[in-house]
Amino acid sequence: MWSDNETSEDLLGFDVHADLLIDVINDETVLPVTIGVFGDWGSGKSSVLKIVYEKLGGEDPEEITNGTFVLYFNGWVFEGYDDAKAALLQSIVKAFENNKTLKAEVKEKAKKLLSSVDWMRAISFGFKNIILPGASALLTGGASIGHVLASQFSKIDKDSLLESITGKDSGQFIETLLESNESQFTQVREFRDAFSEMLDASEINKMVIVIDDLDRCSPERIIENLEAIKLFLNVEKTAFVIGADPRIVRHAIENKYGVNGTNQQEDQNRIVDDYLEKLIQIPYFLPKLSEPEVETYISMLICKKELEVAKFGPVLSSFKEYRKTDRYSAFGLSNIGSCVTSQEFEKIKNNVITIPTLVPLITQSLYGNPRQIKRFLNTYTLRVRLSAVAGLADFNDAVLAKLMIIEYTELQLFKKIFEWQLVSNGFPEQIKELESTIESKTESEIIEELQSSYKEWAKPQMIKWLGMEPKLSSYDLRDYFWISREKISSSISGMSLVPPVVRSILSKLVQELPAAVTKQIIKEELSSLTSTEISSFLDLLSQRIKRDPKNKRLHQLFVYLIEVNIPSSAENYIESLKPISTTDLEPSIGSMLSGF
Repeated sequence: MWSDNETSEDLLGFDVHADLLIDVINDETVLPVTIGVFGDWGSGKSSVLKIVYEKLGGEDPEEITNGTFVLYFNGWVFEGYDDAKAALLQSIVKAFENNKTLKAEVKEKAKKLLSSVDWMRAISFGFKNIILPGASALLTGGASIGHVLASQFSKIDKDSLLESITGKDSGQFIETLLESNESQFTQVREFRDAFSEMLDASEINKMVIVIDDLDRCSPERIIENLEAIKLFLNVEKTAFVIGADPRIVRHAIENKYGVNGTNQQEDQNRIVDDYLEKLIQIPYFLPKLSEPEVETYISMLICKKELEVAKFGPVLSSFKEYRKTDRYSAFGLSNIGSCVTSQEFEKIKNNVITIPTLVPLITQSLYGNPRQIKRFLNTYTLRVRLSAVAGLADFNDAVLAKLMIIEYTELQLFKKIFEWQLVSNGFPEQIKELESTIESKTESEIIEELQSSYKEWAKPQMIKWLGMEPKLSSYDLRDYFWISREKISSSISGMSLVPPVVRSILSKLVQELPAAVTKQIIKEELSSLTSTEISSFLDLLSQRIKRDPKNKRLHQLFVYLIEVNIPSSAENYIESLKPISTTDLEPSIGSMLSGF
């Protein structure tokens, strides 16, 4: 099995991306700078950031390597904080206060800055949790304002602050909160000036802040973190490296400056673009893995699993040397064979996932996404083990791998094969007919022929899948569906976390929006997703309807999806309705469906 955690162990050849980012950071003429490392969910952003962090000296936080002070910040860790912006600022300043190599003068400046951060946090916190409950307490003659404030500020846990707001000066504190716009402006300016002074006093050449997992945060927390970064945009000698899915960041900004009408869409796009351009000076998009890179990655993952740590080291070193001279070919079995013993090589070679014919389908199906590839391999490994434990005779691992590809990318077709084999004792005639249809014909001829009886199969990706060895019509499929049976009644999202961008779009669409706005979001945002992400979205919506069949909005969404021609939306809706009793549907839903 393979861990899903980020790692600086480079099995992807991503060193080149990290080295490029470090080269930019080391160019003092571009500082201060904010670099956005962009990529889809699971594309390897975190691994690149880890490599950057360690190469800049982050392995030992007590050291300042070559005059570079590098800090690592995980935005998701502070998701539950009342003010993520203050949490980020506090983490940065505390790193200066706690560093053993810095002078006492710097530590004293850091201590003062921490008080400034606490005050900014208090002002922000006050509006959310103090003004309204405090006013309510005073107006209703309930608890004193001081006790209300003390109760709320206990979360900040600053004794001096608690004393000031419960004592005779609590009224002045409230006035400060009410004048917070001006106060915040002053505090921000003073913080930036004081931080610059501290940085100069530290004699550090540059400070690099690596921020990871920003796209896992809620929209509100994403904006708070971005606002914190904006404080440093004009602070000399600073560099921020932010890893995120740009689609999630855009959704967070849209949530902040939301619109309710289609005529404002162009203005909204301009606001989002302007915000990002001012914040991120250098956007860097990680490319999706190519077929040779996927083959290399799978081979390296298998080597790491099958070999002892000491034996895997030479393979990894050989791979890195190979990448220096050839970045276009796969580092496959022939290359690995020269690094291991014949016995070890046989063990690696016998793993079915290294079969080259599977790699193109895995690449296309999982869109060159390292996390999805790793999850695919983990699920595959578990099922192979299950087949061995269950004593399944004549079990072909390649058949399992082929079925898993369609399970991962076309769940409804996977379920269709299950239904076919269920009534055919494991040998569905439909699969035999489909496999015979694609023989000795061009792709266009096959698509035209499939349109009549198997329309949902008339896709280039599915045609390639049907033609891939082994041919399923030769196998009894019952055992393969037996070990995959949890996916027949549930969804593929149980195997793989739903990508944040999918959850974000669904969260936006389930709100009561006008039909025109809903369709525009579907056309512009949902349609731009990969087919795997769209499939995940449809499955998520299907689950929601099954849990809440009376919710008219969920049914409306499926209707809009069908009208906008989102692939497989009609099939998913039909499957969603099958287990629902007509008594569980509101009459208005029946009227809406009568058009179909």
